[in-house]
Amino acid sequence: MRNKRFGLFTIPAAIFVMALFLGSCSSDPKKEAIEKIGRLEQELVGDTLGPVNKEKANKLVDQYVNYADNYTKDSLAPVYLFKAADIAMNTGMPGKSIMYFNRILNQYPDYRKTPHAMFLKAYVYENHMSNLGKAKTLYEQFIEKYPESDFADDAKVSLKYLGKSPEELIKEFEKNREKKEM
Repeated sequence: MRNKRFGLFTIPAAIFVMALFLGSCSSDPKKEAIEKIGRLEQELVGDTLGPVNKEKANKLVDQYVNYADNYTKDSLAPVYLFKAADIAMNTGMPGKSIMYFNRILNQYPDYRKTPHAMFLKAYVYENHMSNLGKAKTLYEQFIEKYPESDFADDAKVSLKYLGKSPEELIKEFEKNREKKEM
């Protein structure tokens, strides 16, 4: 059986050329992942009038982490991990938040928000996990490693008031105010 001609090509050759063309038009998985993240971010932002939709927040966190897992060398990987840690911290998932901040600290030491990640890690231990010993150690390490950071003063204040109850803080503030008025 002879191959029939289809224009300049035989039918099998034409099918091969079409397959190559269609394959070259297929979408980029990285671009698709970024677009999906953008859609999920818009959905979550659109829900800001009420309580955070935890299901949508979890989906977005999963997409951020999935992107960082698949494209570790991409400049968006630490950005997405930071966003994942932030959402986890603010939606009652402190353990996940710590895990994502650790990834930033270990895998992306030169990322511009790495100092912020270290500070927030201490903050999560203090305020979300009530692990004051770990928070103290991390705040001290932060001050030592990033003394010029915008958060260095915050870390010092956090250390100063670490573990004090609201009542103790009020008494201390009142005492300080009285000293200044004298």
